[in-house]
Amino acid sequence: MIFRRTLLVASTVVAAAAAMTSSADARPRATGRPPRTPLHLAPAHEQLAALRRGKITSRALLQQYLDHHDAVNPGLTAVVTLDVGAARAAADRADRHLAATGKPLGALHGLPMTVKDALETRGLRTTCGAPDLADHVPARDADAVALLRAAGAVVFGKTNVPVMCQDIQTANPLFGTTRNPFAADRTAGGSSGGPAAAVAAGLSAVEIGSDLAGSLRLPAAYCGVYALRTSRGATPIVPTRGHIPRPPDWATSSDMLTLGPVARTPEDLELLLDVLAAPAPADGAAWRIDLPAAQKTRLGQYRVGIWADDAYCRVDADTRALLGRVTDLVRRAGAQVDEAARPVDFAESDRLFQRLLYATSAASATDAAYAAEVAAAEKVPADDPGGLYLHARTMRHRDWCVADEARQRLRATWAAYFARHDVLITPAAPTAAVLDQTAVPVPGRFITVDGVRRPYFDQTSWVNLAGPVGLPALVLPAGTTAAGLPLAVQVIGPYLADRTVISVAKLLARVLPAPPRAPALRV
Repeated sequence: MIFRRTLLVASTVVAAAAAMTSSADARPRATGRPPRTPLHLAPAHEQLAALRRGKITSRALLQQYLDHHDAVNPGLTAVVTLDVGAARAAADRADRHLAATGKPLGALHGLPMTVKDALETRGLRTTCGAPDLADHVPARDADAVALLRAAGAVVFGKTNVPVMCQDIQTANPLFGTTRNPFAADRTAGGSSGGPAAAVAAGLSAVEIGSDLAGSLRLPAAYCGVYALRTSRGATPIVPTRGHIPRPPDWATSSDMLTLGPVARTPEDLELLLDVLAAPAPADGAAWRIDLPAAQKTRLGQYRVGIWADDAYCRVDADTRALLGRVTDLVRRAGAQVDEAARPVDFAESDRLFQRLLYATSAASATDAAYAAEVAAAEKVPADDPGGLYLHARTMRHRDWCVADEARQRLRATWAAYFARHDVLITPAAPTAAVLDQTAVPVPGRFITVDGVRRPYFDQTSWVNLAGPVGLPALVLPAGTTAAGLPLAVQVIGPYLADRTVISVAKLLARVLPAPPRAPALRV
């Protein structure tokens, strides 16, 4: 159930104000200046500066978000649960603290924000889109959510996901479908479709999403926002306990799952990364995460690899043209550009990724379901392409160890590539946001690339290059189609070079066209 506020008097006032604003906007402005962006639609770092300087209270900024939610969210279904009472109480505490001490609570002091409904939130139901979890109210925060609150964030809502995060578009029986903020017939992507749509539409300036098989970066690409898949080695740099799936109360998560920030600017990605990059609580007494700073300040100083297309996963004409423009911009900036070298074999990397993905996904299967899969796998030949899923799901521990050894060798191959290159730029997806297909059973879904029908899950092949080896990978908006849909590129960096890929995104943002603005942001 989505908690809604019934403020008839306030609604009348807002409607009247909107009418007055519309009338005023139709007249020439005496100053000739463009209209000022409402604070809640500004980047998070600007909101935080206003909060610290006392230009606005957290309570007042929260109210701006709630009003915007009422106006925009019904057409998007990005935010699925509100916690207005607790959020107002948290905002009031932030305001009292600042008034009494003159100091902020932390890096996110008083900032209203939403979080993905896959992350457990204390006292606020967390469903992960699953009917079985419709009434699940956690007793504690996910570790990452606890970091946000400790930094002073005001969590006021949860954003939509597919059931148990198991789709690359966002819909579930509890809340329905999240629409793309640029075109209602297009998918917002998944599984972090709600977070990406919320940020794109101004319902939250920043968000935290999760990424196992492109779940963070694909929605960001489709919704025209920035997102960072953070580094992951033996352990992640952002703690993942409290993420569903796995089921509530599990202490472990997938060995490829990462959490990361979503934002409308690369500066805000960095802001949230500074808060989230931390050891798990059990390791905090001895461990620290000190991500190295970017060593270069100009785009022309970088050695940039470009992987613009590949026979294994062809991209469409718009995306090819986009990569061509980005390559020209990087070269004109003086960077050393290499369009020929490839870090890995695309097909081999993707097959290993799929095997490891299916293997880790089996952990939370019921005993009966897993036994049935084992029996089914025994009837499918090991070399049968259709048996990849079953054989990966039911592999013996020795087979997993062999696959993990292949993963470590793949990491070494990437490391050798990054000894000669600072970053690699690739497509984020084969196309812009595809048509929403939530009404079509998964086996019947497909995408179309330059008129050619292609498998549905080809959407994630490019973002999955970084997945098995835990590299930081950032998606950034870089243009639009003729129809106005966002187009994006991906920047992959060496292990633990999260700040470097953000730095490259900042530098690219200076030479790329301004990111597209969803209708909800156009004031």
